[in-house]
Amino acid sequence: MSTDSESPTAASSHATISELLALTQELLEAIATANWEKYQELCDATLTAFEPESRGQLIEGLDFHQYYFELGGRRGPHNTTISAPHVRLLGSDVAVVSYTRLVQHVNSGGQPETSRCEETRVWHRKGDQWRNVHFHRSV
Repeated sequence: MSTDSESPTAASSHATISELLALTQELLEAIATANWEKYQELCDATLTAFEPESRGQLIEGLDFHQYYFELGGRRGPHNTTISAPHVRLLGSDVAVVSYTRLVQHVNSGGQPETSRCEETRVWHRKGDQWRNVHFHRSV
């Protein structure tokens, strides 16, 4: 039961949005630290993606991504920020999360810098588990 003026549906939607943003942050941290186990836990085995590394080709499955995880994560201190997130719930089991990802890190010259990319992720809930089923990343 909601303790403010929100309807139970609005309160539930707010909780779902918060959960999806937290899962997205967890996924981005798994990417930054090359935590393959966590990435597999959060992504569906049939994940599809368009990203700069795929050179415009649709990637299906996790093998393509595993290659980059095996190279290792970001070296040195880093901070990943989800900026200007927009969450669209498409029913109770599907959501689209769009945002700008900002990554602060120290470059090879020892200077701090920030990189940026735009991402959209589609999440699907199976049972009680949300999984990332598709993403599109642009730089």
